Amino acid sequence: MPATRELAGHIGLNRTTITAAYELLEAEGLIRSHVGRGSFVAGETGAAAGGIHWRERFVSSEPEAAFALSQPPSEAPISFATSRPSADLFPVEEIRKTTAEVMASEAADVLQLGSPTGYPPLRRLLLDRALEAGEAGETDDIIITSGCQQALDLLQRILIGTGDKVAVEDPVYPGIHQVISRAGARLSGIPVGPGGMDVDRLEEALREERPKLLIVTPNFQNPTGATLPLEARRRLLRAAAEAGTIVAENDIYADLRYRGAEIPSLKRLDETGGVIQFRSFSKISFPGLRVGWVIGPRAVISRLAEAKQWSDLHTGQMAQAVLCRFASSGRLEAHRKRVVAGGRKRLTAALEACEEHLPRGSRYTRPEGGMSLWVELPEPLDAGEMLPRAVTAGASYLPGRYFAVSRSHSGSLRLSFAGLAPATIEEGLSILGGLFQEELNRVRDASRYDPAPAMV
Repeated sequence: MPATRELAGHIGLNRTTITAAYELLEAEGLIRSHVGRGSFVAGETGAAAGGIHWRERFVSSEPEAAFALSQPPSEAPISFATSRPSADLFPVEEIRKTTAEVMASEAADVLQLGSPTGYPPLRRLLLDRALEAGEAGETDDIIITSGCQQALDLLQRILIGTGDKVAVEDPVYPGIHQVISRAGARLSGIPVGPGGMDVDRLEEALREERPKLLIVTPNFQNPTGATLPLEARRRLLRAAAEAGTIVAENDIYADLRYRGAEIPSLKRLDETGGVIQFRSFSKISFPGLRVGWVIGPRAVISRLAEAKQWSDLHTGQMAQAVLCRFASSGRLEAHRKRVVAGGRKRLTAALEACEEHLPRGSRYTRPEGGMSLWVELPEPLDAGEMLPRAVTAGASYLPGRYFAVSRSHSGSLRLSFAGLAPATIEEGLSILGGLFQEELNRVRDASRYDPAPAMV
């Protein structure tokens, strides 16, 4: 359910009225309220006499709550809510041609069952390129997964048990938060600033808590867009090695650098064999094909293959074969260059629009690539409370609470710009900036007339 203040603002009622309604619903057993998480529908309607009440049969309500938190808000004509590539840049005809080539040459093979580790030609191609770039060593292997999200899920199955400590970025992509929480892990949120994860705080957490796993997105982190500098990467690796902590490097945005010099990945810098790297085609090409991969020590890849065997047998071979041919033919690299050129224009438009339209006192990250940037509004603005009004005005985003680990981020929001045309980005931020400024003026005007406390 929406927060009481958010719903009151959306439908134009006093918050006291909404609170009373929620209390009545809870008294009748139709909703349940959880401190710090919100209110959730509890009752079921329309169950036939003697029928199964499904919600009572679920093992836990936690996955349901986590799923609810991951859902984007109501879409608006201009949506900054979803982090995905622009469909306008998809080379549809080239993909159609590539698919036809695959069907003409190996249809019988790719339409058959395959290996849990992935389509062999694609595995060879990706591993050879990783070895050549220094992203893999002679003791490493590779497994193809159904996107990076499945890679995270498989990793938690083989590494994380109930009560294990896991360090993550704060704010963090909700999919990471959900999959690790579902394993029963205890999360330690490490603050993220303009320069990526706070390595001073990380070193302290590694020294004192010794988490089993550290998950980090060093390039163009989601949701902030921040990139971890080279020296910070080296410090992170040293501290993790000293603590005996495994590092999971989520490097799915590495190919989306629009400006600045490339920084070596954690996997390339690793000298101890303690880094497992996730990569994906979803951000640079076609997210609907759901093809990602993991590079790590052979022992890890072998256990991941066992977990995948019992999860979904294997990633779809047709999608793998099409992407393999698309990459080996040089078409993927040509497409990547178009995506980077388009992304550069979109990032520039987003930064210029933030500068022009956001209220004075706003702070925002200035990424060098990726798909999103992070905005911190002036106090006391609450991005979550203002979202319904923004949707009504024609622009949506994701409020900071969706990405919270140990801090609320109530005054923050994520703007995902990659899927929008530059002119649309400017129009959307004009709408949002005007709305935020109007609310800021209203709050400040109201505070001028608050009665001063009596002097006694």
